[in-house]
Amino acid sequence: MPVFRTALVTGANRGLGLAVAAELYSRGHRVLLAARDGDAAAKAAGTLGERAVPLVLDVTDQSSVDRALAEAGAVDVLVNNAGVQLDWGDAPSTIGLDRVRQTLDVNLLGAWRMAQALLPGMVGRGWGRVVNVSSGAASFAYGPAAQCPAYSASKTALNALTVMLAKETEGTGVLVNSVNPGLVRTRMRPDAEQSPQDAARRIADAAALPDDGPSGAFLRGDGTMPW
Repeated sequence: MPVFRTALVTGANRGLGLAVAAELYSRGHRVLLAARDGDAAAKAAGTLGERAVPLVLDVTDQSSVDRALAEAGAVDVLVNNAGVQLDWGDAPSTIGLDRVRQTLDVNLLGAWRMAQALLPGMVGRGWGRVVNVSSGAASFAYGPAAQCPAYSASKTALNALTVMLAKETEGTGVLVNSVNPGLVRTRMRPDAEQSPQDAARRIADAAALPDDGPSGAFLRGDGTMPW
């Protein structure tokens, strides 16, 4: 029999995040849809059903995270989806470092902040899944992509965080992995061919790995990709 969990998805009010929330919901889970805009989160949750709960949460603000998670209660699955790409076409040698800092604050430190808040509870309960939504631009085999240097650096660092958290939680029942969903047709990449729904299934699969599944891996499709 399947075991239904509570899953939290950041950046869940639209695009890939909403598709991931919908996929997890369809698999029977209670889903917390986290977003900075409370009205947007409520509207998104309303499209799913009674097990969908809107949550006002800004991953860059520790006090916002603390308030939201006090309201949320125990969380079994964390999908770090919230992300920005602000630097397409910038060169590494000339990009403004304020833009780099802003990108890192969301894509890396936001995920790190969420993991610090939720991992202790998962470890204490003996089960948990953390899924970090990464990118092919983070792989040294295929990137990093010089045309989006801040984004590439942030996702490469996110992959490093994945490995470190996986090592820390080894043997605890918690699995931590990165997922490269590929190019997804969202506001960030409106020209992509893959639908958010197709990509969401892969991310949800990483949230449903069996207890003997991989941890500290960079997942892509049905396999893994090189760091």
